[in-house]
Amino acid sequence: MTSSTSTEKTKFPASFWTANIVELFERSAYYAIFIGITLYLTNVVGFNDIWSAWISGVFSAGLYFLPPFAGAYADRIGFRKALLLAFFLLAVGYFSLGLFPYKAIVIPSLVIVMIGGSFIKSVITGTVAVTTDEANRARGYSIFYAMVNVGSFLGKTFAYPIRLELGLEAVNYYSAALCFVALAAVFMYYKGVESKREKKSAKEIVDGMIRVVKNTRLVVLILIITGFWIIFHQLYATMPKYVIRLVGQSASPEWIANVNPLVVVTFVIVVNKIMKKYSALSTMTVGMFIMPVSALIMAASPWLTGITGTEISIFGFFNAHPVTVMMIIGIIFQALAECFISPRYLEFFSLQAPKGEEGLYLGFGHLHSFLASLLGFGISGYLLTMYCPDPATLTAEQALTAYDSAYMIWVIFAAIGLVSALALIAYGKYYGYGTHAQEK
Repeated sequence: MTSSTSTEKTKFPASFWTANIVELFERSAYYAIFIGITLYLTNVVGFNDIWSAWISGVFSAGLYFLPPFAGAYADRIGFRKALLLAFFLLAVGYFSLGLFPYKAIVIPSLVIVMIGGSFIKSVITGTVAVTTDEANRARGYSIFYAMVNVGSFLGKTFAYPIRLELGLEAVNYYSAALCFVALAAVFMYYKGVESKREKKSAKEIVDGMIRVVKNTRLVVLILIITGFWIIFHQLYATMPKYVIRLVGQSASPEWIANVNPLVVVTFVIVVNKIMKKYSALSTMTVGMFIMPVSALIMAASPWLTGITGTEISIFGFFNAHPVTVMMIIGIIFQALAECFISPRYLEFFSLQAPKGEEGLYLGFGHLHSFLASLLGFGISGYLLTMYCPDPATLTAEQALTAYDSAYMIWVIFAAIGLVSALALIAYGKYYGYGTHAQEK
């Protein structure tokens, strides 16, 4: 009898599973196109590196900025209608990206995807909250985060062979198809879920954001952590073009990027156990110093090439280019840095909020990713143009030496990371390593 009761308490309704499965589809669709978004905008649409970087950065930044507003609208129209609207927009947006690769149409298509995507996180996390209780909520969110990571991994895994065999345009059709299937699943199986959150107007959300950005202590923390995420975003802003231009079209930036979620999933629990006796800020500081090391490792491929030549045997199973090898090692370090920072950031961020307003402030805890998307992608465009230019813009003579200093991109990002790490130490000394905002 006890066993049966326990099983009942941990069971989830059909809408919970529908929400999590469509989350997997959405993440797979998103990361399939996002890993190659700058390649697509340059190689297919015809934007130069700078324009493709800024367009991608605004697109990514919008996906971090819009969810509070989309979530408020979803609370008013209902989760089911919001998800139907979201996946309709995503399917249309991705399909039009592939069908109409023209400058005048691509930007509106990305805006459609951005608006559709902004509903997903708020509605899916809201669904998990509504369809779980005290007995199974922790397990429910564990399933949700697993779906996010599996979706990310699968999206990039399939994007590589699709790009090689069918072209970058076809990746958009893959994403559109996933979102159409998700739309059908929501229509048929997602029912009976209503938001229990307090309904807020756009004005209330803006007022809350203004209160956050008026908090000097929080703004300084956001700016410092932005330095970490600027480097992280190079996984999508710089790495795909960098690897393909130095290694060749057969290179697999999609699979290289998958090293990150694999390492995070493997080590995040271990890191948290090791660091649980240390304060959140101390733990984050460790990660901040690992991040510039990761960028310097990525910069070290010319050194390795000088030793091994352009091919390295990997335990006799296959050969890899030194750029690929150092990129993978660098991403491993980057993922370890993320294990130290991401789980503890929101914990520390909440401590900086005035007592009683932690929930409001946590709603804007990802402003650093908004800034890092804009700055990280924007900086990337200029650095690629300077150190790792589009081969289509080079003469045969220029191509011989054009990439000799490509490694400098990662040296510059390492410098940004080091400055951010030192700034976080200064922040801790001034504000304290674990105190509440009201104590200073």
